[in-house]
Amino acid sequence: MGADTAGRGVIRRAVAGQRRDVAVGSVLGACHQTGEALVPVLIGLIVDRAMVRPDGGALALWLVVLAVVYAMLSYGFRFGARAGERAAEQAAHQLRLDVVRRVLAPHGGAEAGRPPGALVNVATEDARRVGALNMALTLGIAAVVGVVAGAVLLLRASVPLGLLVLIGAPVLMALGHYLARPLEHRSQAEQERAAHASGVAADLVAGVRVLKGLRAESAAVARYRSTSQASREANVRAARAAALQTGLMLTLTGAFIALVALVGGRLVLSGSIGLGALVSAVGLALFLPGPIAVLAWVGAELAKARASAARIADVLAAPGETTGGTTEPVVPSTGELRLYGLGHAGLDGIDLTVRPGEHLGIVVTDTADAATLLHCLARRCDPDRGRIELDGTPVTELAPAALRFALLVAEHDAQLFDGSLLDNVTAAAPAGADPQPAMDAAAVDEVAATLPGGTSGRIGERGSSLSGGQRQRVALARALAADRSVLVVHDPTTAVDAATEARIATGIRRARTGRTTVLVTSSPALLAATDRVVLIDGGTITAEAPHEDLVRDHPVYRTAVLT
Repeated sequence: MGADTAGRGVIRRAVAGQRRDVAVGSVLGACHQTGEALVPVLIGLIVDRAMVRPDGGALALWLVVLAVVYAMLSYGFRFGARAGERAAEQAAHQLRLDVVRRVLAPHGGAEAGRPPGALVNVATEDARRVGALNMALTLGIAAVVGVVAGAVLLLRASVPLGLLVLIGAPVLMALGHYLARPLEHRSQAEQERAAHASGVAADLVAGVRVLKGLRAESAAVARYRSTSQASREANVRAARAAALQTGLMLTLTGAFIALVALVGGRLVLSGSIGLGALVSAVGLALFLPGPIAVLAWVGAELAKARASAARIADVLAAPGETTGGTTEPVVPSTGELRLYGLGHAGLDGIDLTVRPGEHLGIVVTDTADAATLLHCLARRCDPDRGRIELDGTPVTELAPAALRFALLVAEHDAQLFDGSLLDNVTAAAPAGADPQPAMDAAAVDEVAATLPGGTSGRIGERGSSLSGGQRQRVALARALAADRSVLVVHDPTTAVDAATEARIATGIRRARTGRTTVLVTSSPALLAATDRVVLIDGGTITAEAPHEDLVRDHPVYRTAVLT
């Protein structure tokens, strides 16, 4: 399905989901526009019936009618705009949820080729633009009613003037749609450039400490300056297209109104219409640019919404990294994990059984092979050969979301989020579970002692207020607090001191008693606390024994963990 077709689907869903508010807003907006059109007609009637031939009673009556119409149009605009704005905000909110849900989907893939800042831009600015179409649609329907009401009232005053409006207004609308096409293309380019600039900025902020350490600030600034300049230029081009479209529409609208006034003036001079009808005609001629301008604005908003909708559709339709299964894991899970002839990238023929409740260590001499193993276990990719089974069921047959509730892979570069320390630890914990054992096991009490407010203290975006070792401990506590049947942890203590590492090794063993735990690490302290260790060298299993035996008998293992 093409991006344009998919984008139209996003727009249809955004509008259909809020059709009640759009309908209410459109009706009330139509009341407002009809009232606006009636005002010059009522003034013309007052001129003819109460002023040309002075009549105090008639004047008072028509003034009351005029006041009622003003009240109607005022409240119609107020509550109609409220309904339209509510529809816009709710649609944007739902689109943001859809984008976030897709990004966080267990089968992944939405983030491929897109920096975090670009995804944020799609979930915020693009969602806002598509949601705003509901407000534009509400005002646009009301504007159409206003144009029709003005034309009908003009027909009653003068058939030539009414026909002129009925023919001219659709022509102006068609021209507005045609003129909006360049704006659509430039708006899409603008959003893409803005998303890229946001992505670069997010990456630079995330790595600011590394950049300072490398003294690469000037190169980073130059990179962002170039990206920002490209974004600014795209924004200027889009603004020029919008200004050109708006200016041309205003010029065409002004010419159209001048034509209406010219024809009306000639009719007055010929005696075809009276003074009151002239006042009404002039008033309607002054009224009509409003709804016609709204229709031109709606065309511009539609162009922007279509460009943003195509970007949202691109994220929502992104192919997953893995295809989803449908089988639910065994409940309760025994925690038995088996690898049969696993082959992928550098791994070749891995046969391994992790017994229920076992505390297993895995040492991989090649970091690339370790990453491949973790990706296969987390099902971020499926192996080229062989299979992985959880409690006797191939993981490819398990629903991705359900799999993650049974098997958790806590990778080395796990990210923290802005919030309190306790919120980070309990992010994936079962409802009502006590997080204290997990925090004790990961030595998080020492981290809490350094924060104002203890466990309630905020740790900053991505844990920016913490050291590397402190971030590792909080991430480990979060993985332990999740209390999964099978937990795979990758190098959780590379940035902590030896004494803390020994405490954590004992803590993990205690916290995971009776639960299957796999530690992919080269830490002697962590490996010493395992039941057995498997050595993967050259992509295959070359040794399997308790840590002490491997240190004594296997040179490759001794080199991997002691140097």
